[in-house]
Amino acid sequence: MTKRAPLLKRLIAGCLAGTLTVVGGISPAHAQSLNLVRDAEVETSIRALATPLFEAAGLRPQAVSILLVNDKRLNAFVAGGQNLFLNTGLLVRADHAGQVMGVIAHETGHMEGGHLAKLPGAMREAMISSIFESVLAMGALIVAGSQRSRDAGVPSSNTGTPPSGGGGGGQSAAMKSLFAFTRTQETSADAAGVALLNQTQQSARGFLEFMELLANQEYLALERQDPYARTHPLSRERVEFLRNQVAKSPYSDVPIAPAFVAAHKRIKAKLIGFLEPQATVFQRYPTTDTSLEARYARAIAYYRVPDINQALRTIDGLLAENPKDPFFWELKGQMLFENGRPLEARGPYEKAVEFSGGIPILKIDLAQVLLAVAEAPGAEAAANDAVKRAQSLLMEAQRFEAESPKLWRLLAVIYGRENNLGLAALATAELALLQGRPRDARDQARRALRLLPAGAPGQIRAQDLENQAIQELERLRE
Repeated sequence: MTKRAPLLKRLIAGCLAGTLTVVGGISPAHAQSLNLVRDAEVETSIRALATPLFEAAGLRPQAVSILLVNDKRLNAFVAGGQNLFLNTGLLVRADHAGQVMGVIAHETGHMEGGHLAKLPGAMREAMISSIFESVLAMGALIVAGSQRSRDAGVPSSNTGTPPSGGGGGGQSAAMKSLFAFTRTQETSADAAGVALLNQTQQSARGFLEFMELLANQEYLALERQDPYARTHPLSRERVEFLRNQVAKSPYSDVPIAPAFVAAHKRIKAKLIGFLEPQATVFQRYPTTDTSLEARYARAIAYYRVPDINQALRTIDGLLAENPKDPFFWELKGQMLFENGRPLEARGPYEKAVEFSGGIPILKIDLAQVLLAVAEAPGAEAAANDAVKRAQSLLMEAQRFEAESPKLWRLLAVIYGRENNLGLAALATAELALLQGRPRDARDQARRALRLLPAGAPGQIRAQDLENQAIQELERLRE
């Protein structure tokens, strides 16, 4: 589990082109108000739950990005047309996988219907202000782990009332029209979500349970409501519609797939283990609970204390029972690496990459470990091989994680080690632009242009980066 710094600036800058992505012209500082985290297991599990729904909606699953927002409150939204954001609070507070799938089905309904693209221009502007205030109201939590990053976007289609204190002037005729419009879109997304669940022969009962939970929030003061209740306008008609659909669907009593049940239990345990105080972890998962997910949560809690010996004993017990589980190997590798033991961490990370089928962010982590191995005392003989393998892993991961600052930081280190100063400057420019440092990105791109040989492939990319950085600097001056 690692922190994900500011979300893709390109995601932010592309606002309102076709469908609503995120608000155009938002500064990187504003973008950072969404505190995103990366976790290979959580992302993989959510994608497994969501893929049948994406396919049923006619979406290409690989084209939908799944992003985790580190916020305890219930919320989910889409942005950029096909970017699905899920709060960690939603995943933890959901009682079972069926409730999570209901929310994903609803959000998929928004993507399938292209609802944001249908917003009239004036309503978009009214909504943008409300969305941005809602995003700024989200609190940030600290997540233990190493630094994987991507820039953040702004919520989507489903926006309703502005948060408390958001300015009564926003309650204009345009905003009132917007609220009516979004209520219509929410009802449409409900119907689409139920249809997708039926099409995939899954029960909508969890969706109904989730919406009934939200319906109770209308009695709370606005500032105490979860963002999902504010940004997805509820009505008795919507809840009654879902009740009727559940009553007549032939799939309402279909049990949740065991793999989905297990995946959600692990997601929940992992997030609680990383995000909650140790006392809370042991209250939720006492030592008398010998289930896999309870031991998983406790292993993480021990590691965070840190009680590395107890953490390793616990994760080794899980690995003895599940020797090909990539995410147990990943956690063991993380424990060892972050406790200054890179030589021992290499093996677990190698197994994590192997047994996961080569998940890109795990390749980036393994590359980081390999570079640490190359610098370890007594490893001089194997240093060059370790660096070459690290570079190979990063180049493979780049196809899927080109927006990862960690990837470019590691590549810059490798190129610098090889005295390839042109490519080192190019990688540093990529890193600076992703981190919202356009002046540094411009300067490094220009340095790369001076150092790279004429006609080298990197020259074109350096020109593109220079232009993007200049455009961002001009935007910041406006």
